[in-house]
Amino acid sequence: MEGIAIGLSNNSKEILKRLKKYKFVENIYIAGSSKDDVKENELIKVQKPREILLKKWQEIDLIIFIGSIAASIRIINSFLTSKDQDPGVIVIDNKCSKIVPLIGLHQSNTQNIACQIANLLGGEIIETNNSNDQSFLNLDAFGNQWGWKKSGNIKDWSKLVIKQAKNAEIFCKQLSGNSLWKTSESGEIINQINEKETEKPDSTFHVSIFENHKTTWHPPVLWVGIGCERNTSKKFIENSLNNFLESENLSHHSIAGFSTIDIKKDEKGLLELAKEKNLPIKFFTKEALSKIIVPNPSSIVQKEIGISSVAEASCLIAAGEEAKLLKEKRIFKGKNYPTSESGAVTIAVAESKNQYYPTNGEVHIIGSGPGDISFLTNNVRKALSRCTVWIGYKMYLDLIKPLKRKDQVLIESKLTQEKERCIKAIKLAEEGIKVALISSGESGFYGMAGLLLELIQKIKKENRPYFEVHPGISSVQLAAALGGAPLMNDFCSISLSDKLTPWSLIEKRIEGALLGDFVIALFNPQSIERNWQLKIVIDQCLKSRPGKTPVLIARQVGRENQSKKFFTLNNIPFKEIDMLSIIIIGNSQTTLVDEIFLTPRGYLKN
Repeated sequence: MEGIAIGLSNNSKEILKRLKKYKFVENIYIAGSSKDDVKENELIKVQKPREILLKKWQEIDLIIFIGSIAASIRIINSFLTSKDQDPGVIVIDNKCSKIVPLIGLHQSNTQNIACQIANLLGGEIIETNNSNDQSFLNLDAFGNQWGWKKSGNIKDWSKLVIKQAKNAEIFCKQLSGNSLWKTSESGEIINQINEKETEKPDSTFHVSIFENHKTTWHPPVLWVGIGCERNTSKKFIENSLNNFLESENLSHHSIAGFSTIDIKKDEKGLLELAKEKNLPIKFFTKEALSKIIVPNPSSIVQKEIGISSVAEASCLIAAGEEAKLLKEKRIFKGKNYPTSESGAVTIAVAESKNQYYPTNGEVHIIGSGPGDISFLTNNVRKALSRCTVWIGYKMYLDLIKPLKRKDQVLIESKLTQEKERCIKAIKLAEEGIKVALISSGESGFYGMAGLLLELIQKIKKENRPYFEVHPGISSVQLAAALGGAPLMNDFCSISLSDKLTPWSLIEKRIEGALLGDFVIALFNPQSIERNWQLKIVIDQCLKSRPGKTPVLIARQVGRENQSKKFFTLNNIPFKEIDMLSIIIIGNSQTTLVDEIFLTPRGYLKN
């Protein structure tokens, strides 16, 4: 998505820089006619707004104005044409206290972007559209969030939106693609029609691979198998493909990618077509293709390259498990066309059970903090508003649920299903969906980030969906803050859970921490099944540190029943400690005076 931001006065410089830093826009401008208006910042261009829009209006997706709504409207007024062609427009005041999505709430996803800005910069979003006020599904925009592309006349979509605004019943007939959207609060109010039911044409939109409906969202589930003679031109391959799709009533919007044999890795026309369409090509070996049973094996292909099928076999492999050959192969020969193109193309299409659009998908690994949503960073709030699906352990999702919009979907799982959560998040991102993987505290501390990235590494770099780790406040940080400042000097954290780490290695780490005189934070100190390790660790500490060494035990930090208690190594109450507890053991310098738990940094020595 390409966007620009225009500040209507010099007071907007800081907001402009932040909008660029967080990649809401590519270019930022200050309205003016002289470069003297902005001397210290070469990143901000100085130009008259009308001159900017004369050059940029047709090629950008988003404009953000910093300043007056009235002035912004006057600037864009003469450029406006129609809602399906105009870029989205957002207006922000100079203090970033009010954020107004003005134009393009549907087509340009402006509403969602405004929400992300509000969460990141702390402003209040002001919305007036019916979809927001009445929890309606944005019929002509929501599919973008699910990796789909839209077809149909803008007037037909507008009629549906108007019907919905008048509280008329809206129907959906979905024949392919991900159906998770139906479980959102906004999706639940849409009436679902199955394949055999009679539809109501003026009140129905479709989710399918076909082109014969007025209003349709197209999920990327079609794999196009292509075989061609050497040096067949891109133009002829493309014309053959268009002919095939049109005759079979299939939408080009539903193409997930191309597939062929690996000897075609240097086929110029095919590579050019894939690049132009921004679609992946999957290449398969002879051995893999020869194992696929196809309805139309070719003796000619067998003689030429040693296998009986390329187009049909490759599209079936590419489409994965439970794939079906949707359209059998057709052969297009250049000599049969008036353009006298040289070459020949064979095309077949398979439909996949799952969508594939990894370049549109994202996984955001969220550190949701120790509990209360007041501890969430603005960066995390922005990521949550960006994502359509949130995946996490139920208790963690419940803590942040007040931030969920009605068009977003929660996927809950049990505490021990970490791997399953990560795999699900990646699969959804590969389908073209933006996913938030929720981890309590800081996701990089005994959280979900490591596991997710291990799995991401197993995917070829060019096929990976975008991923980003969003740091959160760890429970040990909050526990330390509740007690004072015990982590002011070098410290370490050690988990006493031996489910993933051998106990012998945990003991070595404790020994090393004691030898280095580190303050020690203990995670997962004790459970019903593991009720002996903590006692061993404390006995180990007592061999190196005095019994009067101060200890903080914090429990349920950041949550309703939060508590903190101070003890010494000599009198730790083992029976009061469980998996919801964090223990911080002081080092030789740590003090506890008037319930101020402190490890001096050494500043007062100078």
